[in-house]
Amino acid sequence: MVERDQIEQSKAIHRRTGRTFYYATRLLPGRVREATYVLYAFFRIADEVVDDAAGTPPEEQRRELESLRDQALGRTDPEGPVLEAFRTVKRRHDIADEDVETFIEAMLTDIDTRRYETYAELEAYMNGSAAAVGRMMTAIMDPDDPENALSHATALGEAFQLTNFVRDVREDVIERDRIYLPQSTLAECGVSDGRIERFEMNEDVASAVRIELSRAESLYREGVAGIKYLPKDCQLPVLLAAVLYAEHHRLIRDCEYDVLTNEPELSTLRKLWIVARVRWYWQWNTDPEAVFERVSAIPNRTSHTAEPRHESLPTR
Repeated sequence: MVERDQIEQSKAIHRRTGRTFYYATRLLPGRVREATYVLYAFFRIADEVVDDAAGTPPEEQRRELESLRDQALGRTDPEGPVLEAFRTVKRRHDIADEDVETFIEAMLTDIDTRRYETYAELEAYMNGSAAAVGRMMTAIMDPDDPENALSHATALGEAFQLTNFVRDVREDVIERDRIYLPQSTLAECGVSDGRIERFEMNEDVASAVRIELSRAESLYREGVAGIKYLPKDCQLPVLLAAVLYAEHHRLIRDCEYDVLTNEPELSTLRKLWIVARVRWYWQWNTDPEAVFERVSAIPNRTSHTAEPRHESLPTR
């Protein structure tokens, strides 16, 4: 059984670091919400080993991640309440060892990898850093048809992460010397790493950003199509998470795709407005794809180039 203090510590990490996902998590049923706090806290602890290294030697980062993996998989005793809670959640929900291994391998990749030559390489990384996370989340929701749910969960996890990569280009360069936009996309648009590193925005950069946003939008459609396979009491929160993440695409378009001198971020007011809108539409139509098409910032299926319709929204 997960102890109350373990849940509270996990929740505190989620609330502090989950800038978007935390709002949707609060709508999950209790049986899933508390396990989600624990999963997210574990993900953040591992992620911060490499993202907040502050001069920590690579060898020490590897040792720490390998230790976290061994603790998570039950090979060594857990150190701290989050790892204890994760072990309990993993066992209770039969989370696959393979997904934990794949996630940690992605974190290990972050120690040395600063660029990705192709989208295929980036996608392989996201299989651990995002898709495995989606699969673990699906396990704790326990859908009746997990086989159909899992492929869509993988797509949605990748969509969330690709949105983050586009949104956080400036932050990733400043804080981590990383560029997650594929080198092949940059080359296709005539953009050098140097231009990104110097934050020199022009139409070529905007073109590269548009390509990756379009790629993410296809993943959103594929991911949202699988929400219907989740338990009824989990569908609205997952849909809300998709709408919230996708809303960054509207912010990026509003600043003319300039993610080099801007760091597009949803304000608390805007998040609350989106929560209210999604819940209102859900009252009248519980088809996730229909609601997503109606309220999200993703262009609809009939015109992927048209600006999606929307009501007046709060400013950032």
